[in-house]
Amino acid sequence: MEYTVKKLARLAGVSARTLRYYDQIGLLSPSRVSSSGYRIYGQAEVDKLQQILFYRELGIKLEEIKKIISDPDYDELSALEEYREELKCRQERLSLLIRTVEKTIEARKGMMTMSDNEKFEGLKKELLAENERKYGKEIREKYGEKTVKESNEKFMNLTPEEYKRMQELAEKINTMLEQAVREGADPAGETGREIIALHKEWLGFTWTEYSPEAHLGLTQMYVDDARFTAYYDQNVPGCAAFLHKAAQNWLER
Repeated sequence: MEYTVKKLARLAGVSARTLRYYDQIGLLSPSRVSSSGYRIYGQAEVDKLQQILFYRELGIKLEEIKKIISDPDYDELSALEEYREELKCRQERLSLLIRTVEKTIEARKGMMTMSDNEKFEGLKKELLAENERKYGKEIREKYGEKTVKESNEKFMNLTPEEYKRMQELAEKINTMLEQAVREGADPAGETGREIIALHKEWLGFTWTEYSPEAHLGLTQMYVDDARFTAYYDQNVPGCAAFLHKAAQNWLER
């Protein structure tokens, strides 16, 4: 069956403008253009659009989707199976979060007691899952499966006080980095040493062992990987580089 832009947009639940934009950037082009100038989409394009929308639902950017589906080795069936597994993981995380909320409500009503660890279990698992989705592959390649597993286990076993401290440290580090870069501070100076010391403490909540070399390697990844850089530089460009230079000074000392 063939579809015009308007009909395919209605079928897929997207706007006609979206389909035109996908064509414009080379993500999804029509199979042909009719003699009247209408874009016509066939079954192959319908299936491709479904794949694109699956990836969009996972939060993947359009330029990355384009790379994925245009890869000569792209396997649609394998992609569908991976998407199914991702949805199952999401379902498990949501179920855990829902149950945590339900137990919290019951505890507030005096129907049951809830330990402090139970209050944060769902939130911590959701954070781990998000980090896995974004950075899991790179972290495993750099540190190995065993190290990542041990790190995740340590994170899940944090007490409420430790978890709170870890979150506070992350916020403080980012605030200090932004201020240091704005003020043109020296990464090798007192501010840089204070920031890297806080970062080391922050790592201690998940790292089972610490070494300055590994710390430096991590901050190098912050600079090399655009996703990490974007996280640290989201408000003030140069924060990731400042942290890396501070780590270099830490190692030299």
